[in-house]
Amino acid sequence: MRRYFRPIVQNDPARPADALPIAGGWAWFTRAEELRRDGPPRIIPAHAIPFEERAALTAPRPALAGLTMDRPRIMGILNVTPDSFSDGGRFDRPEAALEQARALAAASDMIDIGGESTRPGAPEVAVQDEIGRTAPVIAALRDAGIARPISIDTRKAPVAEAALAAGAVMVNDVSGFDFDPALAPLTARTGALVCLMHAQGTPETMQADPRYENVLLDVYDALAARVARAQAVGIPRSHIVVDPGIGFGKTLGHNLALLRGLSLFHGLGCPVLLGASRKSFIGIISGVEDARQRAPGSIAVALAAAQQGVQILRVHDAAETRQALRVDQALKGLDRGHV
Repeated sequence: MRRYFRPIVQNDPARPADALPIAGGWAWFTRAEELRRDGPPRIIPAHAIPFEERAALTAPRPALAGLTMDRPRIMGILNVTPDSFSDGGRFDRPEAALEQARALAAASDMIDIGGESTRPGAPEVAVQDEIGRTAPVIAALRDAGIARPISIDTRKAPVAEAALAAGAVMVNDVSGFDFDPALAPLTARTGALVCLMHAQGTPETMQADPRYENVLLDVYDALAARVARAQAVGIPRSHIVVDPGIGFGKTLGHNLALLRGLSLFHGLGCPVLLGASRKSFIGIISGVEDARQRAPGSIAVALAAAQQGVQILRVHDAAETRQALRVDQALKGLDRGHV
């Protein structure tokens, strides 16, 4: 039976000489939780992890679009949709989108632009409508001199192709290449970066009744299969980011299990992205119904993810998250330049 290894991550400045780095970054570990489907977990020394799995957990991740992965990176969210769950309609006009992009660029390392809401129950948007919402905005950002790397949040090859032509460098596919069979070959052909997210079902159905045998291991295996499929069509691992897909076909319990076990996903050998900002589980826990009022809870999740070595934090409240990260890393004795 397969074994999985989840590093027990630490960030203390008093780092033992035999500590191993998480993906060559700021966090480290000396012990790990060995997980298996046919037995209880057990704690083992980090150096007892087999060589191949240990190398995947510890090796530095290559830079993405010029961004080194040795510090937490902020991906600012720009929704140019009329029906996003948290800011629908606020930035669907070109002038408003450009103004928000300038604000995001000041606090973010990269910007993720989406023209189709993937909130639970959201209907599919026509390809031409999605292109019309996103490609002109990306082109306008480039024309305005905004040089931050831009990601296109889409499941569809024609939308991604138009966005990449307009100046995007990454495809952020919430379906992990399950929705449109043409998207993986397009990504390989263009040399674009890709974020492969896990989702159970589609936005229309994903929250109907999500079930897992073991959510942490099931999501890990599903992402491993997606990474292998991407490599098989010619996308190098150095171009791949993984995302466990918080809120996409998951209950509150599933989300919390994934967040507590985030360090497991470093074993995939790719940078890890977390997109939990303003999501409904934060509202359930905090009792805050209005998604726009969930910044404090979102920042708490972002700090917990950075604690586990997550390299990319996809957030709505970029400036606030940046400030929190700077203070958090200073308290841990890390260089201020790490954020």
